[in-house]
Amino acid sequence: MAIERCGWVTSDPLYIAYHDKEWGIPQRNNQMLFEMLCLEGQQAGLSWITVLKKRENYRKCFHNFDPVRVAKMGSKEVETLVLDSSIIRHRGKIQAIITNAQAYLAMEANGEDFSEFIWSFVDGTPKVNHWWSLAEAPATTPISDVMSKALKKKGFKFIGSTICYAFMQATGLVNDHMCNCFCHPDNADK
Repeated sequence: MAIERCGWVTSDPLYIAYHDKEWGIPQRNNQMLFEMLCLEGQQAGLSWITVLKKRENYRKCFHNFDPVRVAKMGSKEVETLVLDSSIIRHRGKIQAIITNAQAYLAMEANGEDFSEFIWSFVDGTPKVNHWWSLAEAPATTPISDVMSKALKKKGFKFIGSTICYAFMQATGLVNDHMCNCFCHPDNADK
C-alpha cells in the first residue's frame, strides 16, 4: 500500500524528505526559525521547490543563517551575491535577509526571544487543521496578518501575510497536512 502524502508533494526526493521530516513539525530553535523566515521570503513569486533546491547554497552564502554574522554583511557581499547563480539573485530579497538579521538582533538586545515571540501568535501550541484538499487551505489567516504586521513593526522585510502563513505551516505553528496524509496527527497511530 502506497503512503499518502499532501497533494502538493511531487515525486522529487528532496520534496518528499522535506514534507515527511520537516514541514509542519513544530520548530522552536531560534536560528532554524530565522532561517525558515528568511527562506520563505525568498519564495515570494516563486515555487517552494526552487528555494528548497537552493537551500544549501543559501546556508553557505549566509553563514548558516547565523544572525550575528549575517547582520554584519555589507554592500560588497550583496553585490557578490547578486551575481551568484546558486541562489535567487534578487537584490531586495538578499538585502532582506541581512535586514532581518539586524531586526532579529535588535529583538535579542531588547530581551526578546525570537522563538517565544513567533510562538506567541498561536499561544505556544500548534493549530491542527483538518483540510481534505489544497483548495481548502488558506493562503493567509487573521493570525498571519497580525504576525506580518508585528514583524514589519520590528523591522523585518519580505514578510507579508502569505509568507508568514507559509512560514507558520513550514515550522509547525499550524499543521496543514491534509487529513489523508500520513503526517497528519490524526493518522499517527494508523
